[in-house]
Amino acid sequence: PPLERMDVQVAEHIAARSEAGELKRGQRLTPERDMAAEYWVAYNTMRKSMEILRERGLIVTMHGRGTFVNDPALPN
Repeated sequence: PPLERMDVQVAEHIAARSEAGELKRGQRLTPERDMAAEYWVAYNTMRKSMEILRERGLIVTMHGRGTFVNDPALPN
């Protein structure tokens, strides 16, 4: 079978870290450029991964404050 796109793979890994409790609700994430370096992917790939997570409701971005882990199963 074909491999998933790298942005999807990274998004799935971050989601799995959240589900495993490694990333806690309300935790501020590392800036996208730093996360791209951590995952060894291009910045644009990380931006696409973060957009996937935003669409799923797993992260929220507060302009000027950062990006935070969210749990869509819990009320805001």
